Amino acid sequence: MLIVVYLIAITVEAMSGALAAGRRNMDIFGVAVIAFVTALGGGTIRDLILGHFPIRWTQHPEYIVLVISAGLLTTVIARYMHHLKRVFLVLDAMGLIAFSLIGCSVALAMDYSIIVAIMAGMMTGICGGMLRDVLCNQVPLVLRRELYASVSLVVCVLFIGLRELGIDTDLNTALSFAGGLTLRLLAIWGGWKLPTFSYQQRWD
Repeated sequence: MLIVVYLIAITVEAMSGALAAGRRNMDIFGVAVIAFVTALGGGTIRDLILGHFPIRWTQHPEYIVLVISAGLLTTVIARYMHHLKRVFLVLDAMGLIAFSLIGCSVALAMDYSIIVAIMAGMMTGICGGMLRDVLCNQVPLVLRRELYASVSLVVCVLFIGLRELGIDTDLNTALSFAGGLTLRLLAIWGGWKLPTFSYQQRWD
């Protein structure tokens, strides 16, 4: 199940990257680069930090073709995509959860500590979007919108908690996925946000 969701997720993330590139009036090469980084950047950073080699997409060149094709396709259909906003939000939420669970599982399989596994899951879930926004000269959306990075954190903690309780891996994955997706969708529709910190005073 996670593999199917993963493929959908990297496609959706690639398309979101292409749209961000379009808002910055990038050329076709720029669109392809941003689409690739958005879709596969989080997993790449995780693998580099954990020493998990070979990096997944180097063994699956079809992933590269998929995300770049999705990015380029977006340039053709972008004018119609606002009609699919709600679908994209749901698919993006599913991708966030899938990325988080995959990243967490990779770290646990390598016998890293629980806190490292949680961070690996979060990196996989949110770093692609952060790279997209940084390259597009924006404050990362994952740090200033409805519950997003915090949903990744909750999913990773839930997954590890159920694992420590001895819950079967498949059941654990299904429960964590359902719980995380529910939380993310409620956050979208309810506009839930964490408290913000604003500091304007200058020290000069």
